Amino acid sequence: MIKFLIAAAALTMFVTAGEVSARNDGAEHASAVLVGTTGTQVGWARFTEDANGLVHVNVHVKGLTPGEHGIHIHATGACAPTFAAAGGHHNPLGHQHGLENPLGPHAGDLEEVIVNQNGVGHLNTKTDLATLSAGPTSIFDADGSALIIHADPDDHHTDPTGNSGARIACGVIEAD
Repeated sequence: MIKFLIAAAALTMFVTAGEVSARNDGAEHASAVLVGTTGTQVGWARFTEDANGLVHVNVHVKGLTPGEHGIHIHATGACAPTFAAAGGHHNPLGHQHGLENPLGPHAGDLEEVIVNQNGVGHLNTKTDLATLSAGPTSIFDADGSALIIHADPDDHHTDPTGNSGARIACGVIEAD
């Protein structure tokens, strides 16, 4: 009987590990180097998908204007020749924009990055709207994704951009 229970426990652990592995069979870590409109580096972003499918987003910027700035994952992994190359927000499910929009949000919608009076800003957040692993909301689709920081705060309900203003920083998201 004890041998049977040990074998059953081992099988359960194997199947559970296989399910977690299958859920995270794509990239589990990613990063982006953020550049400003002059082409100089203004920060970085790191993304980690945990075993529950939550993507942890950590962003650090320096040299931006103080205040709140909208920040979004955009649909195309390109920043050049202009930040417009990143396309619209990552929105593979066709929702409206905004974390507070009842018809939203886009998979790429994130909270604001807050920049202090010294021009330094951080964002540490989690999202279950987009994934790094394979699936319908993966940021690693055929044309990749980029992270864009905007000049103004995001109002979190106006479709399609949240009135967050001009694109002031961009970074192509790449698997680590």
